[in-house]
This record gives sequence, C-alpha cells and structure tokens, in this order.
Amino acid sequence: MEKSAEEQLCEAASAGDCSRIEELLAASADPTYFDAAGMTPLMHAARHGHASAVSSLLSAGAPWNALSPSQISAGDLAMEHSHQEAFDVLLNAGIQAELVLGTVARAERSSEKADDGGLSYLEERVSFSEDKLMDSESKAVMMAWERPLMEAHAKAICSGGGRVLNVGFGMGLVDEAIQRYGPVEHTIVEAHPDVYERMLRSGWGKKENVKIVFGRWQDVLPQLQSYDGIFFDTYGEYYEDLREFHQHLPMLLKPGGIYSYFNGMCGDNAFFHVVYCQLVALELGNLGYSTQFIPLPVKDCLAEEVWEGVKRKYWQLDTYYLPVCQADSD
Repeated sequence: MEKSAEEQLCEAASAGDCSRIEELLAASADPTYFDAAGMTPLMHAARHGHASAVSSLLSAGAPWNALSPSQISAGDLAMEHSHQEAFDVLLNAGIQAELVLGTVARAERSSEKADDGGLSYLEERVSFSEDKLMDSESKAVMMAWERPLMEAHAKAICSGGGRVLNVGFGMGLVDEAIQRYGPVEHTIVEAHPDVYERMLRSGWGKKENVKIVFGRWQDVLPQLQSYDGIFFDTYGEYYEDLREFHQHLPMLLKPGGIYSYFNGMCGDNAFFHVVYCQLVALELGNLGYSTQFIPLPVKDCLAEEVWEGVKRKYWQLDTYYLPVCQADSD
C-alpha cells in the first residue's frame, strides 16, 4: 500500500531531506499530522537533529508545543539527544510564539480553573499538615520538599541585607529562612485569610523586624516601599500575574537589589520550562534586569511518597533553576 503524504513527510523529516519536505508540503501534506507512534514530522526532525528541517516544518505551521501520548515535545527530543542547533531553533520558536499567543500559559491556567485571577482560592478553606499546605481540592499550595529551594531563594535576596519583601507566605518556609539573615525590615504580603490567621497565631505579627500586609499584592501596592531583596511566590496566579508584578519592579526594587521568584512554570515538561525561563529573562531584560538561573538538583527530594494525598504533582523535573535577577545599579 502506498504511504500517505504525511507518512512520507515523517520519513523525510527523519532523514532531514528538506527538498522532499518542501515538495510534500507544497502538495498539501499536513505538518500537524501524528503518526502511529504519536510523533509529528517536527518531532522526527528534532529527534534526529535536523535543524533545517525543523525550521521548514515550523514555517509551514507545525506546532512547536505538540505533545506525544507520553507528553514529549519536539524540544524535549532535541534536548534528550543533545541536538543543540535543532533545540535552539525550537526554543526561539517557542519564545516567539508565547510572546504573541501565550498558548502554554493559557493551557496551564485553564487546567487549574484560574480564570478568576486566583480569587476563588482566597475564598476556599485551606488545610495545614506537617509537610504540606493544601487547597480545598487537595492540590498542594506549598510542600516541605521545597524547603532547600526556599533557603536558597532567601540567601539570594538577603545577600545585600537591608529591607526584604516576600509576596506569599504559604507555610512560611522562605520567611523562616529570611529571618535567619536578620534583615532590617522583613515585609510579608499574604492574601489568604486562613494563612494570615495562622501567621498571627504563630507569632509572626510580634516579631520586631516583621511587617505583615494582609491582602492581594495587586491591592496593597500603595502600602509597599522599596526593597533590597524581593521574593514572589503566590498561589492561584499564573504567568500573566507574574508578568504584571514585574512591571512594578522598578518601583519596588532598589537599584542593585536582588529579585527572585518561585520558578514553577511548566514544572512537568522540561522543554516548556526552559522556554518560560528564557521568556521571563527576556522580559525582565527589557525592564533593565539581568537574570541568571542557578541549577539545584531536586530529584532526591521527590520520592513517590512525597505526593501521597496530593491531587497533582506540580513539579516533576530533576533540576530546579533558581532565578537571581539583579537590578542595574545607578
């Protein structure tokens, strides 16, 4: 039986035969086709490191973010097989597409039902245990396995001393770490009433250098000052909210200050995660900040029992990339 044009396109992509690819595309072969193995022509080209073929297929409308049944993208295949040139082409395509369309961000937001900007979470009860803070749907707001990450974030933002701001208390892991550095002033913004009440019962309101601001950060901005270090880690908000917060950094972060955020976007797909790391770095760069990502291994923190009782594993990667953003000095 003669192979379909799409099957032939997959073969040409695997071989990196750009002239054949162009010929098949001109004859209306569908670049969005999935073969019997759940692979697109773009995935085949990326798997074999054919950067020119990857470019041709992307130009023809092949989706950069299509996923196989095992949740693998073309970018993941290029990463896995160390095809740097093909990876770079796909990374650039992903960044450009997300700048314009934000399809991955919207998909994550939709899957978490966060179209209300996180307001429903603030109206729900949350539950605390020794190792996790959970929302009403058994989704983890914060978990104890994050403690080493929070300590690293605290070390970064407290490196200059002075005044420090944390947006989002959660279990208080980062704030406990911040306190060990003895900042002159430690401001905490927390919006959930249950978390706020627990903070007060735990004595956070009585600490000499701590100022608690209750409310959504969007609503309490007029109460904030400028800081030497800032950490941002909210729940029920997504990339658009992080991006909006970044617009206020010039007002909130002193020149030479350090900013960091919980880097959890696309924590279940390595390539999509890289796209968002680079996207944030690009957008912060446009605001006048340089960003570096410090790799922290977390595989040993994530034994299967860690997720017992949790509805969704929000982090599945072996490495966490801690962002350190430096404001330009005067």
